[in-house]
Amino acid sequence: MKNNKLLNLALVAACALASGATMAQESEGPWLVRARAVNLASANKDTTGLGLSINDKVIPEVDVSYFFTKNIAAELVLTVPQKHDVRASTLGGKIGTLKHLPPSLLLQYHFDAPGFKPYVGAGLNYTRFSSVHLPAGVGIDKSSWGGALQVGVDIPLSKNLVLNLDVKKVYIQADVFAGGAKAGTFKVDPVLVGIGLGYRF
Repeated sequence: MKNNKLLNLALVAACALASGATMAQESEGPWLVRARAVNLASANKDTTGLGLSINDKVIPEVDVSYFFTKNIAAELVLTVPQKHDVRASTLGGKIGTLKHLPPSLLLQYHFDAPGFKPYVGAGLNYTRFSSVHLPAGVGIDKSSWGGALQVGVDIPLSKNLVLNLDVKKVYIQADVFAGGAKAGTFKVDPVLVGIGLGYRF
């Protein structure tokens, strides 16, 4: 009889703990919106022989994450079209400008850790090039599909507010054409290092 009572108490305690954990998880809410300042540093590799490159710059970034479970989330990364100078080292410097818009969709795994929440992610990037101003007869593909990798951490500041540190490697490239023929491929392939704030609801 005594053993049965102890077993019942243990079951009640276990249920209470499980219920409390579920409520804590649910109280966080499935949505997390972040705003970041991101330094975009391009790899600038090309096979044209022109030594093509674009300038590095700091850009604004907003992302929206949805948590399917406590640990698994999807993140949509957004920004506005970014203008870059295009340079060719073999031609003495700047040869034009372009804009690119690079949204990414990533699937993330968030780890359980005391005091902070690290995560890793992988997904797909689509980049659209626009407002391309290059010398006459020179052009590039307007679209690029590539992979995206991510590692970061959310540090809770309050119940809903987090400090976010994030690093992404995004694979972006475009074929370059001269006189209607393919001259090579320009790989932007930037590393993006960001810091910002997030709100969970």
